[in-house]
Amino acid sequence: MTLLELENVTAYYGPVQVLEGVSLSVPDGGAVGILGANGAGKTTTLRAISGTVRAGGRIVFDGQDIRGMRPDKVAALGIAHVPEGRGTLGNLTVRENLRVGAYLRKDRKQIGPDIDYLLELFPQLRERISSAASALSGGEQQMLAVARAVMAKPRLLLLDEASLGLAPSTARNVYDAIRRLRQDSGLAMLVVEQNANLAFSLVDTATVLETGRNVLTGTSTELKGMDEIRRAYLGG
Repeated sequence: MTLLELENVTAYYGPVQVLEGVSLSVPDGGAVGILGANGAGKTTTLRAISGTVRAGGRIVFDGQDIRGMRPDKVAALGIAHVPEGRGTLGNLTVRENLRVGAYLRKDRKQIGPDIDYLLELFPQLRERISSAASALSGGEQQMLAVARAVMAKPRLLLLDEASLGLAPSTARNVYDAIRRLRQDSGLAMLVVEQNANLAFSLVDTATVLETGRNVLTGTSTELKGMDEIRRAYLGG
């Protein structure tokens, strides 16, 4: 079953058109990557889905056209966006950030067990549970941003540059936890990532954007085997 479908999506910042017609789909429970150079439109694609930029074309989530919908309404449908730059609430503690992530939920009794699960998934956060988010390291803030998004119990996670600014070992730890989260929950994911090796370790398929358009789509195995992909994204 297709959970998310984009068809010929365009997007604008003021009069400037950034997306020229992006099409992709995410199966229910699947993970799809978006690769491309800086300025290719990767982050804008996620913003078009979450309703934070002006967009055209069709954006359909679980059978419902969500293009132009307010970001809070998109979130309430079950789409959680972890933006580039993490966006944690710095004056709140780790525990308070996690509880804020669950503010739309009705199953209040399950919130505590879900926090415990995420603290087991990200053990560094357990050690900093009473610390302000602003006092965390970059890696810990990224873990908290992902965990807070998951506390909303979404059906789709939009993940933007989760490895950005992190040491390689920390980035691998973050992605190890995200892979386990996917295995445990079946959560669908749309992943923007500069580090293609990390992306391919998580996603089933990926699309490559250039100047706001899809130029290549395939499975992770297919794309890793292409010379142009190895040269551009895998250092080979």
